[in-house]
Parts: sequence; structure tokens; C-alpha cells
Amino acid sequence: MMLEPYFESNRSAAGSIHFPYESMIHSSKKERCIVGPHWHLYIEILYFLSGKAKVYLGAECHILGKGDLILIHSHETHSIYSMDEEVSYIVVKFDPEVLYSTSRTILESKYILPFTLADSRGQRVFTEPEIKDTPIPALIQEIYEEFSSKGFGFELAVRTLICRVFLWFLRKTHHQHWSWEVAHSLNDSDYQMLQKVFEYIDYNYMNDINAQTAARLCNMSYSYFSRRFKAIMGKTFTNYLSYIRITEAEKLLLTTDMSMTAIALEVGFSSSSYFIQQFRQYKSISPHQFRKKGKA
Repeated sequence: MMLEPYFESNRSAAGSIHFPYESMIHSSKKERCIVGPHWHLYIEILYFLSGKAKVYLGAECHILGKGDLILIHSHETHSIYSMDEEVSYIVVKFDPEVLYSTSRTILESKYILPFTLADSRGQRVFTEPEIKDTPIPALIQEIYEEFSSKGFGFELAVRTLICRVFLWFLRKTHHQHWSWEVAHSLNDSDYQMLQKVFEYIDYNYMNDINAQTAARLCNMSYSYFSRRFKAIMGKTFTNYLSYIRITEAEKLLLTTDMSMTAIALEVGFSSSSYFIQQFRQYKSISPHQFRKKGKA
């Protein structure tokens, strides 16, 4: 069974139109689960207007109140629970492709790729005191107003505003260490290699795959491919594959009642014992504890 991503499409009165971004206000009038555990391909920003809520990234809990903001990576399982009688927040979601110009470039990729990985390290919550004297609150509000009104040229306006917000995040956190940070020395062949490898893993992570096959796909020798992949990603192909499998397992742990054995086999591990060992190594918690904590 493949878990389908949670995805909200946009419809216009004139017909069905899909936008690579969207913005709306979510609100709750009582203490409850506002949005259950889900994931999607979009990068998501939540900016709180009132009340207090718990936002879970995986099983990690963050408490946010009025004026606070949280950044959620693409592919990252998350859920939201209100803690007050009235909670409201602006949602901004966008496809990472929005951040690219007319075609993907190496210069842009080195900044954007880390945000497409469901890694919880790095600053994710920005408190009201941190951002109140920055352009961020006004930019988030303007994105919401432009998307809601859909005035002439709003498509250009929304994309421009999202890029400005994203640039602020980059400059605010560039000194922090990203677990899967992409090296700043990418060239065209590196980028083409990454594209092929990421696509290969996305479609085959649940199967018995290896670096030798990935190297052949990239028309490289195994030794050169392995050295170059580790130099760019900071991890071996095998470690990166395990990371993807653990990320997929997180989604199944939080959104299904599948057994540990079923999840292990579903995401490509040879046994439940190896899956549990790898999960604990990457998350410092057992998958059972992760599920229990996430669904508590």
C-alpha cells in the first residue's frame, strides 16, 4: 500500500485551476485536533493570528501562539492541535518549484534542496519577538490577501512574495548546520546526477536497490559515483536511502495502524528488527515510541 500525500487543490468559479501555491486562514472555536497527521509535497508556513496550538513535526511538539511562525518542510509528517477556545492562523503552502526561475539551475538548487527533505533539524519556529520587526508578518498577510482576492497579476505577486519570505528564511538560518546540506560546489553534471538518483530512490525505495544500480543510471563508475554523492550530500547512498525509508515509515506510523513488520517491508527494510534498529539510530527513539508519542 502506498500512502497518498495530503493535498489541497484550488478551484476557481470558472472551472478547475491548479495553482502551485495556496493561502487561507484556518481557525478553531474549541480545543481539538485541527489537522490530523498528514504530509504533502508542498513547503508550508503557518503564521498564528490568535490563540495557542501544538504543532507536531513527526513526533516533535512545538507550542505556538499569536505572532509565532513555523516552517514545515516538503514530505514532512505534521499535525496541529488547538490549545485555546479560539485559534486562527494563516497557511501558506507552495510547491518548491515556485522558487525556481524558468528552469532549475545549480545556483538555486543548492539553497532549495534542503527544504525538500523531511529533516527536523535547523530552526523551524520563529517567535513573535524574533519576527515582529521584520518584513515577515506583512509579507505573509500580503500573500494571503493577494491569493484570496486574485486581482490582476496576483500570480506574479504571490510568487514574488513567497520568494522574498524564503530568502529571509535562508539568510536567517544559513549559519545553521543542515543534516543533508548540499555542497556549494555543484556543477551541471552533479545536478543531473542528483535528479536521476532522487527520482530513482523516490520510485524504488521500497525495493532492494543499491548504489551500483544508481551509478549505472548516472553512467558513472561505482567508486566515482559513491565518492561524488557523499561529497555533495554529506552521506553515503546507503545512508541517504535509509533516511528516505525512515521518512516514509514515519508517515505510515502516524497515519495508519499497520504493524511494524508490515511497515518495515512496505518501505524496503528486509526485517522488522533491522527497521527498528535503523529507526532508533536515525530518530533516537523506537518506532513504537514514535507512534505512541505522535498519537498521544
